[in-house]
Amino acid sequence: MVSRVTTVAFEGTTVLDIDVQVQMSSGLPKFNLVGLPDKAVAESRERVRAALFALGLSLPAKHIAVNLAPADVLKEGSHFDLPIALALLAAMGVLPAEEIARYTALGELALDGAITSVAGVLPAAVNASAAGRGLICPAKNGGEAVWAGDLEVLAAPSLLALINHFKGTQILTRPEARIQTEAGSHADLRDIKGQEIAKRALEVAAAGGHNLLMIGPPGSGKSMLAARLPGILPPLAPDEALDVSMIHSLAGLLDEGKLLRRRPFRDPHHSASLPSLVGGGMRAKPGEISLAHNGVLFLDELPEFQRGTLEALRQPLETGRAVISRANHHVTYPARVQLIAAMNPCRCGHLDDPARTCGRAPKCATDYLSRISGPLFDRIDCHVEVPAVSAADLSLPPPREDSAIVAARVASARDIQTARYKSNDNAPNIHTNAEADGELLEQVAAPDQAGRNLLTQAAEQMKLSARGYHRVLRVARTLADLAGQDSVTKLHIAEALSYRRLNLGK
Repeated sequence: MVSRVTTVAFEGTTVLDIDVQVQMSSGLPKFNLVGLPDKAVAESRERVRAALFALGLSLPAKHIAVNLAPADVLKEGSHFDLPIALALLAAMGVLPAEEIARYTALGELALDGAITSVAGVLPAAVNASAAGRGLICPAKNGGEAVWAGDLEVLAAPSLLALINHFKGTQILTRPEARIQTEAGSHADLRDIKGQEIAKRALEVAAAGGHNLLMIGPPGSGKSMLAARLPGILPPLAPDEALDVSMIHSLAGLLDEGKLLRRRPFRDPHHSASLPSLVGGGMRAKPGEISLAHNGVLFLDELPEFQRGTLEALRQPLETGRAVISRANHHVTYPARVQLIAAMNPCRCGHLDDPARTCGRAPKCATDYLSRISGPLFDRIDCHVEVPAVSAADLSLPPPREDSAIVAARVASARDIQTARYKSNDNAPNIHTNAEADGELLEQVAAPDQAGRNLLTQAAEQMKLSARGYHRVLRVARTLADLAGQDSVTKLHIAEALSYRRLNLGK
């Protein structure tokens, strides 16, 4: 007789059903585990054996074969401990095999029989709900599992509690859905004195989901501006929150299984490697660009990143997907991010100050900027200079507009975009102007005749690429939304053109 328990394996955000099969037969006592397990799965034999011993149970003196089917799929992670233990208990007659077969199970076992938290419970719960099964998971992950819908969730703190539940001596109640609470307030725009042009560009970028590059000397407030962007962005919509939380669940970053509410803000150091930024590694984990999905990816000191790492961002920024191809993996993670980058005009940072710039200017600026390719610059919608703040500006009182006022205007513009694209049959899964393209963009952002003439003339003189041309239209559409206007005018085109890169560093 073969006992079976269903668990899962992950290939990116794709969840694959894995059939855990256990057979006990006469022969030399042995515990074989087959089905292409990795090191963590192979070590589950000792964890399962110790957990059963802690319950006063021992494996029978038989030949035990555990097969993880399909055998050609690589099995990774410690979450296979619990389904293997349940299948063994069903084969030993401790648990009813028919009841266990109705669930998808995942969890890591401690040596004392406790069930510890694992990554990927939320996508596993979504998959189980779609298949009409319940879910057995660690107690600490129960809060995220119930977000998958109306499925039965058994969040057990230990293997003993799970056995008692199926025997009727203990009832495991359905866990409560958890959501992250607001841990403190965001940094406020009132802290920034001066820099009105940069703050305007930040508001435009937030309203339309546009990429933004800030260029200025050290201490001009570039990092401060980027840190205040989350405070003016609207909260995650329910479907966005579920998508983001699934990625963080796969990475094991959900705090106690609480669903995310805030938009992610990821700011990796410039020493980050390509796999850490785009994704990959031994298990093809999501990178920073995927962990920032539906949020902000802030790259400070942009030219200090490795050139190959930055070039790898070009495709995800264009497609909204990070495709990772390795010898053993070919996975895709969502990566619809808003890129905010900051950099100095040159290595010393004082190119525009004759009294402080180095003797190699302007060649030092040319060499510094050459570390970033033109195609990457072209994918950034807004370029804005952030000059040094004068002592006169620092002595001024705080500005009247705080983040709440700006956030209200951004939310109003986002509502206009949501209503526009929701009513358009040609705009599936589009929420912001930054995502519009092709005929849809020409339809929603068509300027008036004066605006079109200006854009055509500017495109010729500024040598705009086709991508740059369309990004000007996107920004102009956002400017019109911020102004509450239905049509894109010459003024909107003119301001959008002012944010394009022109002779940078000269």
